[in-house]
Amino acid sequence: MQSLSMGKMSSDRDNSHRGLHLMSSKDRDRRGDFGQVRDRERSRDLHSDRHRDRGGKDRERDRGRDKERERSERDRDQNKDQHRDRDRDRERDRERERKKDRDRSRRSSKSPSRKSKSVKKEEEEEEEMKLEKKQPISLEEMIAKKNAEQEALSKPKFLTKEQRAKLALEKRQAQVEAQRKALEENRQKQVDFEKMAQQASEDPREKERRERRERRERRERRMREDAGDEEKLSRDELKEKQAIKDRYLGGVKKKRRVRRLNDRKFVFDWDAGEDTSADFNPLYRDNHQIQLYGRGSIAGIDIKAQKKQSKFNQEVVDTRRTEQEKDQEKSRLKKQKNREDKLIYDERHWKQKKLLEMKDRDWRIFREDFNISTKGGHIPHPIRFWDEYGLPKHITDIIAEVGYKDPSPIQRQAIPIGLQNRDVIGVAETGSGKTAAFLIPLLVWISTLPKIERDEDKDQGPYAIILAPTRELAQQIEEETIKFGKPLGIRTVTIIGGISREDQGFKLRLGCEIVIATPGRLIDVLENRYLVLCQCTYVVLDEADRMIDMGFEPDVQKILEYLPVTNQKPDSEEAEDSAKLLANFASKKKYRQTVMFTATMPTAVERVARSYLRRPAVVYIGSIGKPVESVQQLVYMTSNQEKTQKLIQLLEKGIDPPVLIFVNQKKRVDALAKRLEKRGFNATTLHGGKSQEQREYALASLKAGLKDILVATDVAGRGIDIKDVSVVINFDMAKNIEDYTHRIGRTGRAGKTGTAVSFLTPDDSAIFYDLKNVLSASTTSSCPPELASHPDAQNKPGTIMQRKRKDEKIFVS
Repeated sequence: MQSLSMGKMSSDRDNSHRGLHLMSSKDRDRRGDFGQVRDRERSRDLHSDRHRDRGGKDRERDRGRDKERERSERDRDQNKDQHRDRDRDRERDRERERKKDRDRSRRSSKSPSRKSKSVKKEEEEEEEMKLEKKQPISLEEMIAKKNAEQEALSKPKFLTKEQRAKLALEKRQAQVEAQRKALEENRQKQVDFEKMAQQASEDPREKERRERRERRERRERRMREDAGDEEKLSRDELKEKQAIKDRYLGGVKKKRRVRRLNDRKFVFDWDAGEDTSADFNPLYRDNHQIQLYGRGSIAGIDIKAQKKQSKFNQEVVDTRRTEQEKDQEKSRLKKQKNREDKLIYDERHWKQKKLLEMKDRDWRIFREDFNISTKGGHIPHPIRFWDEYGLPKHITDIIAEVGYKDPSPIQRQAIPIGLQNRDVIGVAETGSGKTAAFLIPLLVWISTLPKIERDEDKDQGPYAIILAPTRELAQQIEEETIKFGKPLGIRTVTIIGGISREDQGFKLRLGCEIVIATPGRLIDVLENRYLVLCQCTYVVLDEADRMIDMGFEPDVQKILEYLPVTNQKPDSEEAEDSAKLLANFASKKKYRQTVMFTATMPTAVERVARSYLRRPAVVYIGSIGKPVESVQQLVYMTSNQEKTQKLIQLLEKGIDPPVLIFVNQKKRVDALAKRLEKRGFNATTLHGGKSQEQREYALASLKAGLKDILVATDVAGRGIDIKDVSVVINFDMAKNIEDYTHRIGRTGRAGKTGTAVSFLTPDDSAIFYDLKNVLSASTTSSCPPELASHPDAQNKPGTIMQRKRKDEKIFVS
């Protein structure tokens, strides 16, 4: 087509050129010579025409190219359209084939014997088409495929660890499956064989009966299954109807309970409607009713009849037994009775046993009874009674004269350790008899030394020093020491402030075995050479925690440095060896023994103990740093203006004297005592601003009954033992819980009960948290609601609590 069009265009161009040449020659012939000018112009026109023809040819070529491009694009589009048409035709053919198949299946289902010839022809044509479509694979392709498979098989294949494990697992599963199948086949064969043998040996009538029974069982099973399906359908229908009813009529919807983070983790509350046991178990549907049988006995058998039957059985057994069997039974019963008697005898209480009969179990029960716990190696057994421990007779006589009937818990355990020449740390509540616990071992050792030796060595200083934090406590210890030491000829000197130092030095020059002192005055005496400690082998630190709280730790360390170093215990196993320590205890040059008693164990006390005690035995009595359970604690929330009026109202109720009232400042002590005296109460005062004589007079007048009320600062809060104090009143609350514990420890001493009353004001908020915990832990006291719910009692002072998101306030501008 393109070549024909191009040829036609070229012939048209040639004809036009020829016509032009003919016309020009004719014009020349007709018109003649019109001049050379016209001819030149015509030649120029012809020349320009030729140029134009050449440009036209180029344009025609470009146009032809464009047309060729358009034609090729049209051809492509036509090819695409043809392909689409073919695909559509194929889809239509397939759809027609499907319809025909459906029609054929319908016709065959209606009349399978009748098939029309046209359908058969169509099927044959389709099969031919399928055969024509399937093209067999060529021989070269088959050989190439085979060679590729052989090459793939000849190459080694490396498997990963996971693949190897997977293959091994599959192999093992295949083996297990094969074994299982083999076992199943063998079992099935055996069952079949047994069934065949049973059927062969079975009676024809029995066989018919069995077949009938099996048919009946199959029928019943089928009926049950049908009934179950119907019931399931009915249940589903009911659920569906209920759902529709709830949807359109607004049924009661159960509210789902959401557990919050602060709720209990396990919730055992449940609704009675959740109990589904009645749906399937008839036992829960019909409650069991107790039925009575016989003569009013339960379970249908009379008790008298049971006894009669058992008696008859026993008689039959006895008549059938031989004499040897009867003897064996008697011996067995006798051994059993002996064993039970021995068990009862061994499990007697420790009070019913002698000392040699006590076992480890008995000693453990003994310590639990007295709330004694110990720490350290090779600790001896505690004292049960004074007379059975083996103390010297002169010591036991003095103990009886003083009036100590039974040892206190701290005395039971601390005295045996002290008599072994071991270092002791005693942690016990106030008023527990600690003074006698360190005095008795000291007096036992000093009394073993001859009187002549003691007189000769009086210029070498005392054998023991006892340090106390306050003058009052030192004087109290002196009273107890004189009670025990005076009958034995043991001299005691007290070195405290407020008394002339020269008088005390004169007493020291006369000689003494025991020195009782406060740390400050003892250092003063040592520095001025009134006293030397060349032969001091027994050091007691009483109320060590209070001493360190008052700032005496450097003074205590300085005093201990004055002691000789030649008699220090070795810091080794020898410090726990009771045999070596007892041998050294009997000699004059015995090891230095350090005894420390405290109510609490702060870090500073532990530091001193590690520095100066050698392998100490620690004795704990009760709970460390907690108030005595024999004290009932009462707390009143009030203001500073109302405290005095409340105190007077409390005293006017009629409290048995003596009464202790604690105030934090010296000037407030005197002011409160004057107010009470104006109201008619018999009061005296005690604080650090008074002289020693005034202090001694105040304590003596209270103990003698001349005064009923003692108003004091914390000077009287530690160690002072005033008998039968009925009430302790904290007019000003203590600054910390340790001081509070020691204050209320002045009552409820020596096994007696007491009461502690405290007035709390907003200024005491620093102690609210600790006080609430102490009151909550006490079995005899209760925490008032005002204190329990107070904001300052919820967290320990100094802790920063993050506010919860729900409690935060957001201010939007």
